[in-house]
Amino acid sequence: MSTMRFYTQQTYYQPVMEKDPPWRFCRMLWIFCCRHPRYFNQLSTGLDMVGLAADWLTSTANTNMFTYEIAPVFVLLEYVTLKKMREIIGWPGGSGDGIFSPGGAISNMYAMLIARFKMFPEVKEQGMAAVPRLIAFTSEHSHFSLKKGAAALGIGTDSVILIKCDERGKMIPSDLERRILEAKQKGFVPFLVSATAGTTVYGAFDPLLAVADICKKYKIWMHVDAAWGGGLLMSQKHKWKLSGVERANSVTWNPHKMMGVPLQCSALLVREEGLMQSCNQMHASYLFQQDKHYDLSYDTGDKALQCGRHVDVFKLWLMWRAKGTTGFEAHIDKCLELAEYLYNIIKNREGYEMVFDGKPQHTNVCFWYVPPSLRVLEDNEERMSRLSKVAPVIKARMMEYGTTMVSYQPLGDKVNFFRMVISNPAATHQDIDFLIEEIERLGQDL
Repeated sequence: MSTMRFYTQQTYYQPVMEKDPPWRFCRMLWIFCCRHPRYFNQLSTGLDMVGLAADWLTSTANTNMFTYEIAPVFVLLEYVTLKKMREIIGWPGGSGDGIFSPGGAISNMYAMLIARFKMFPEVKEQGMAAVPRLIAFTSEHSHFSLKKGAAALGIGTDSVILIKCDERGKMIPSDLERRILEAKQKGFVPFLVSATAGTTVYGAFDPLLAVADICKKYKIWMHVDAAWGGGLLMSQKHKWKLSGVERANSVTWNPHKMMGVPLQCSALLVREEGLMQSCNQMHASYLFQQDKHYDLSYDTGDKALQCGRHVDVFKLWLMWRAKGTTGFEAHIDKCLELAEYLYNIIKNREGYEMVFDGKPQHTNVCFWYVPPSLRVLEDNEERMSRLSKVAPVIKARMMEYGTTMVSYQPLGDKVNFFRMVISNPAATHQDIDFLIEEIERLGQDL
């Protein structure tokens, strides 16, 4: 007989099931669907029942966010929620602007679009031929969406300069300044620096204060991609890791990651009010009539790239009302405590090697599992070649058995290693213990 736990973030049910192929398939399906507390594969995990209810109600309403007249409640909820998020960032009185977009990649592209418009407003009508060669800067550990956005906007991926990182994956400010000066000497125009607060693999936080000083010195738009790390602003214990975020011109923050809001829920927050509108508005008279009987600033559709825009705010707003800021804080603190628990167990455990020294800043725990057959080998090319094959085989076996799931990847000169991330507060110490034992069980014969 075997058991299978069906979890939400609040409760779980544990029916007893026969151990036969159909139930194995169901177990695999449940692990793959991202809601089980032993699913550690991606940054978005867990299932909040309040968020789920809000998602159902949103779908029932089946409305659009482009004008106040067809979504008055949702438009007002977006207004107050974005303002609260800006207050938490540290912008006085929550001033500024923002919008919920279809994921962090689009939020980052919005930032690039607005930064370009701020420096060269003529690009809106005349295109890239009217402006000089623009250069953006981001760390070598940053999200791929920066290059993708540059490609989509006609700036080009070659115009995104990757800045060196230290051994913990943090941008090196001196290298940023050196590359800015190089670009200026070539006659190019630096227009954007995108710092990362919570990198995808290492969970690193770039030194935002130092980056802000450089951006101020050279008059460059500072964007902070806090898609993964923004949730830590809700925690009194951990928000210091984003010190300097209040000096950014724009911030990406994905509540559907660390805060457990059902997908999708990503916000782009901008310090300067009205800039998004000026950048994106097209004055479609069949939607945005100027003689309506209400405040036209609530017609948010003309500041978005999309026309049809899904209602993403209600999930976050209702969860915030149900849990409060203290509830989100407890959620985040627990996930980081679980990551530290894992780190403390494996850092000196036989068969494990850490990718970098020191406890993680986020819930990302990066490590190699070294099977018994490799522990006696010298640290040479053959050992690295064999070690690179370990994580893929173990993950394939995890998926076959449907017991757990954790991601792996190479990075730079480092061969495939496991990247553990925790964002589901339904996970427990027992689930972490199970993961360790399962990796050892599935990899001992390699």
